Amino acid sequence: MSDVLDASPYDALLLLSFGGPEGPDDVVPFLENVTRGRGIPKERLKEVGRHYFLFGGVSPINDQNRALLDALREDFAEHGLDLPVYWGNRNWAPYLTDTLREMVRDGHRRILVLATSAYASYSGCRQYRENLADALAALEAEGLELPEIDKLRHYFNHPGFVEPMVDGVVRSLAELPEEVRDAAHIAFSTHSIPTSAADTSGPVEEHGDGGAYVRQHLDVARVIADAVRERTGVDHPWQLVYQSRSGAPHIPWLEPDICDHLEERHAAGVPAVVMAPIGFVSDHMEVLYDLDTEATAKAGELGLPVRRSATVGADPRFAAAVRDLVLERAAAERGREVTPCALGALGASHNLCPVGCCPARAPRPAAAGADSPYA
Repeated sequence: MSDVLDASPYDALLLLSFGGPEGPDDVVPFLENVTRGRGIPKERLKEVGRHYFLFGGVSPINDQNRALLDALREDFAEHGLDLPVYWGNRNWAPYLTDTLREMVRDGHRRILVLATSAYASYSGCRQYRENLADALAALEAEGLELPEIDKLRHYFNHPGFVEPMVDGVVRSLAELPEEVRDAAHIAFSTHSIPTSAADTSGPVEEHGDGGAYVRQHLDVARVIADAVRERTGVDHPWQLVYQSRSGAPHIPWLEPDICDHLEERHAAGVPAVVMAPIGFVSDHMEVLYDLDTEATAKAGELGLPVRRSATVGADPRFAAAVRDLVLERAAAERGREVTPCALGALGASHNLCPVGCCPARAPRPAAAGADSPYA
């Protein structure tokens, strides 16, 4: 198509992420932002933040987002896609509202958003949309002209997201001792969330046990496991497991926990495990602490060989996938017929989050969806 690199009607891309502290003095204020409204005492936040202090009070997520920004800008420039890329966070500088204000003052009026969360869930999608609505409300109160904002679809099954993870698992298997390699199991890991949030993830028609959140992860895990079998000639057993639980003990969350899973696999005689964090875009704190520190220590106690495969991060294939997603959405907005790129059995996700998708416990305005007050 002659307009294959035409991003219109969009005039900018916003990388929207979680944020993280960049020094010891930032840890507690950052956690206060994350937990605002929950009434958690400062001393408890210091305890919760202990894993940040183990890494000098610095979360790797901000540097990883800077690397992704560079990769996106390089890819766009190399392929002639004239679309400026900005970056804003939910919980730390650069804050979303500040970045959106900058974009408006730079003259941008139709903005696409890439969230650093690939799957459907309240915390991974709708909460970002609520943050966007909050930011738009703040700009409206300042008398600024509001831009129109759309969010890119979930990209969990885009080849540019999946293929780097396949490579990571294959590399990790190759790093295991030869005598245990072929019998190794794969633990596909993602962030645990309350079962109630999982059950209501995705559009209403997909609600049910585990909802779209579990269904999407299982589909990606199957795609990766199948690709690993094709690459290695070995059919490795696998399971979807969870990590990073942070809720009250009496509230049910998705299980099994990765450390419990390692104990169970060891007791069953499994000789080695590859931990594949498919639920995460980059090697941020949940990966470095919950997998590289806690889970690896548990495996060491058990005498169980483990390897942890890499996340996608700033892989050039992921940057190319974002370009593809931008052009796909732009063409659809211009009324062109598009064929979304997706692997697995579920197909491409919706472009516009429907009413009732990943609902919050207490309803709040959310932008970039069918129920947006800023349509």
